[in-house]
Amino acid sequence: MATANDRAVLRAILNPDSPLEDVPAPDQDQDTQEDEEEPFAPALLEQVRDLELQGVSAAESGDVSVALERFGEAIRLLPERASGYNNRAQALRLCGDVAGALRDLDTAIRLSRGRGRAACQSFVQRGLIHRLQGRQEDARRDWEQAARLGSPFARRQLVLLNPYSALCNQMLGQMLGRLRNPSGTGSE
Repeated sequence: MATANDRAVLRAILNPDSPLEDVPAPDQDQDTQEDEEEPFAPALLEQVRDLELQGVSAAESGDVSVALERFGEAIRLLPERASGYNNRAQALRLCGDVAGALRDLDTAIRLSRGRGRAACQSFVQRGLIHRLQGRQEDARRDWEQAARLGSPFARRQLVLLNPYSALCNQMLGQMLGRLRNPSGTGSE
């Protein structure tokens, strides 16, 4: 069985763009975790988790192809588990296969029915990809879903996308700059 540290490393590796407080710790959100994994046989679920941890170890050592193999094995064993697709999407993104990552994220969202931790992480990750592709409205929709599922990271991203919020932040920065430098030789 994986240790708490192993699970923390897995969360950090598979969700590199997410702050640590955005991904529940192993002992948090137990109701959501149980709801997501309830229909799976415990022995099979443990085997899949171990494969995912092996994938994380491979990714940590720079061997993304082995990571993809392990995540693929986990998906073959439990193809109805959303988490496997979410995890593989990160490895695909690391390889530069954005289209494959988007397919896996779409599958994770569909399998999770848009609920739970895997859905939240998938919405955040897909939103990041959309934003990098310049698809701001798609990113906004995904982050709105993730924010509804409790993601503080998604809430912050929504604030950054809000033009009024950006203008207020800019004005506040200018005011603070003037307070720090009342002589007016620099606005910030």
